[in-house]
Amino acid sequence: MNITQTPEWQALLQDQQRLEHTHLRDLFANDAQRFQRFSAELDGLLIDYSKQRVDAEAVRHLLSLARLANVEEWRDRMFAGEKINFSEDRAVLHTALRHMEFSPFPSAELDVMPQVRAVRKQMRDIVERVRSGLWRGFKGDAIQNVVNIGIGGSDLGPKLASRALSAYQHPHLNFFYVSNLDSAHLAPLLEKLDPRTTLFIVASKTFTTQETSINAQTARTWLMAAAMEEWAIAKHFIAVTSSPDKAHEFGIPDENILQIWDWVGGRYSLWSAVGLSVALSIGMNAFERMLQGAQTMDSHFREAPLEKNLPVLMALISIWNTNFLGAETTAILPYNESIRHLPAFLQQLEMESNGKTVSRDGEPLSCRANPIVWGEIGVNGQHAFFQLLHQGGWLIPCDFVVAASSDHPLPGHQAPLLANCLAQSAALAFGKTEQQAREELSQAGLSEAQLARLLPHKVFAGNQPSTTILMPGLDPFQLGMLIALYEHKVFVQGVIWSINSFDQWGVELGKQLANRLLPAILGDQAFDAQLDASTSGLIAYFRRHGHV
Repeated sequence: MNITQTPEWQALLQDQQRLEHTHLRDLFANDAQRFQRFSAELDGLLIDYSKQRVDAEAVRHLLSLARLANVEEWRDRMFAGEKINFSEDRAVLHTALRHMEFSPFPSAELDVMPQVRAVRKQMRDIVERVRSGLWRGFKGDAIQNVVNIGIGGSDLGPKLASRALSAYQHPHLNFFYVSNLDSAHLAPLLEKLDPRTTLFIVASKTFTTQETSINAQTARTWLMAAAMEEWAIAKHFIAVTSSPDKAHEFGIPDENILQIWDWVGGRYSLWSAVGLSVALSIGMNAFERMLQGAQTMDSHFREAPLEKNLPVLMALISIWNTNFLGAETTAILPYNESIRHLPAFLQQLEMESNGKTVSRDGEPLSCRANPIVWGEIGVNGQHAFFQLLHQGGWLIPCDFVVAASSDHPLPGHQAPLLANCLAQSAALAFGKTEQQAREELSQAGLSEAQLARLLPHKVFAGNQPSTTILMPGLDPFQLGMLIALYEHKVFVQGVIWSINSFDQWGVELGKQLANRLLPAILGDQAFDAQLDASTSGLIAYFRRHGHV
């Protein structure tokens, strides 16, 4: 089905023509109840999309588009454990990882919960031993430092969550995340760590991911230089993988291997044993509280009508901005320092899932799919790129994300933080008219000549759409809801765009080429005659100047 040729899409084009010259100032002026109409709350998580450039009719037509795309049917198929990741012949069951009831899931016939609960129990045992000091290194010392070695979903999710929940962190444990192949990521860390008190978590589904494997082998060599005995590996390495045989080859015993499954995509794996570093940081009870938050969003997504369904509404707003208003990017602007990794996490979640131009049927998409996702801590962005947001002339929808209460409170900080967040979303929406700017300059006592010179620089167009996501506090439950909200938003977008959101073939080509180029860079063989002139020239430069 070419969705752009449907009556539902055409109705939205009519809405776009009606609204493209309508300012947010007018939408608010004409509806005193706009905030109440275009905001929703779930267990304290408030989503205000009243500053999006939509009206009730546009939202109604967006909901019709969702029904046309069978969003509810696809949602039910995912929760039923069907293999909706058809290109890899896999089910999509990350929701099972946060199923906290003592009941089968996704069904009695396909129940995966016995294995999920077994790994949770294994996680709890490890967490309690490490946090209590019972887990001892090769010299009998308690663990003080935990290093997570992974990349992509095995790094971004755990790093986001552990930093976000740093207020709950164990007082005597330090946590580090290593992902980059560049030795500058790992080497300075190893220089300051003590091998006797360091525990490594190697998170890799295949246990063959190049970046993770090289970093893990370097960490192993570093440990063995101090321990000198193979049995020390069991004291200092844990594997999270679906390939236990490869973990065995590394030297990791069965009791230190935690399983993940092919029905868990990497960018959705935070809820699995990939989140072990998070559980070690905040404790298993708090980790399960995060799972409960995600499950609450799962239940809402599964049961709420589309008109009140938060992930559905978030997805539809993004589709409106991308496919009808023409936005090419989306800015993620967390104002809490603790969730500073949210933009990076969402870059992978959104762009790896839906950064595609081919439909489920193998045909070219009839419309543009996922926008470019980027962002930064809000207060830092205000002194960097917000100038462009306000006066650069680009349409850039924004998600403002902030907690009402600080997780690390200091007197005099939280109120100004919230004031900045709310002020920026309002300024982007409403701007400053020429008349307002003129009055402001006149009150400042400027001459007419000075006023005329400055006036063009003082006008703000406004009409920049944004959504504000407000949490009562940054705790495990709220964080679980927030992340699951975005997960389901991405899924709904993929359904409407007719995309398989759970494969990522686009990352494979670069890996294949890297394996082909490595021998030439190392000088082990002559250049491949089929290499392009640029790549050949760059390799020649590395051979002359590099130290590999």
